[in-house]
Amino acid sequence: MEVVGRLVALLVILLVGAGLRTTGVLTKQRTALLNDVAYYIALPALIFVSTYDRSIGALLSPALLGGLLAVLLGTASVAWLVHRHRDSTARRSVAIVQSYHSNLGYLGLPLVAATFDQSVTAIASVVLGVVSLAQVPLTVVVLSTFNGTDASIARELRGLATNPVLLTLLAGLAVGSLGLVIPSPVATGLDAVGSLALPVALLCVGASLEVDLPSVDVGATATVVAVKIGVMPVLAWAVFSTLAVDATTFTACVVMLGTPTAVSTFVFASELGGDREFASLNVFVTTLVSVATLFVLIALVS
Repeated sequence: MEVVGRLVALLVILLVGAGLRTTGVLTKQRTALLNDVAYYIALPALIFVSTYDRSIGALLSPALLGGLLAVLLGTASVAWLVHRHRDSTARRSVAIVQSYHSNLGYLGLPLVAATFDQSVTAIASVVLGVVSLAQVPLTVVVLSTFNGTDASIARELRGLATNPVLLTLLAGLAVGSLGLVIPSPVATGLDAVGSLALPVALLCVGASLEVDLPSVDVGATATVVAVKIGVMPVLAWAVFSTLAVDATTFTACVVMLGTPTAVSTFVFASELGGDREFASLNVFVTTLVSVATLFVLIALVS
């Protein structure tokens, strides 16, 4: 019942964010400010307190790295197979991307932190770092190749190199690996700030969700939902069961890779010739449906 309560609260905050945007309370400027709070303050604090007392060797293993890449590339391959015959190139590229590009930062990591203990959250932080470094360049390549647009992979990699979330992950792992001691008041304060990550991020996601009903393609969207929050976590379950990783790693990977499509895919689609309306709809639907599927995943791995 505790998990149900948390996921219901997740849905409520998402809907509150959407409602505040509709009523004009969360304007674009205010949403951008809230987004900055989540991106530059709350999420980095959450990641640091989850990793600063653990060494990189204890968190990042060859099995974890290989398993994550196998699931990501395997899901992308399935997505290409099921979406390859869509008439519109702009829609086909978005469908492929949104079938594997996960909302790890704004939903996955905060949800894991609110549901599991710190050891699972630490692994989830590493999952966020590894998968982000792989899925962002892959998404740029897919969209720019299909739509014939110019995109700089080097620019995106530079952006990742200055990403505050990833930089904080590296800082936390460095502190843990070197055995440095963080004063208790500092750790307590960062923990309090990190606890804001989930509600603030969910408000941002909710305020970003928009649906243009005339543009709804039920079949295409249903397929994106099926691959993203159906195939991907099942594949993660199969891969990490085969690799025989410990329970902490298994839990973190399955839940993180079971998250819905990232809101950032809408931004990438807008910039690189994808179908914007289709992208926005898929973010909304996968996020909504994932409330139920994440409950199932969390119940199973628990």
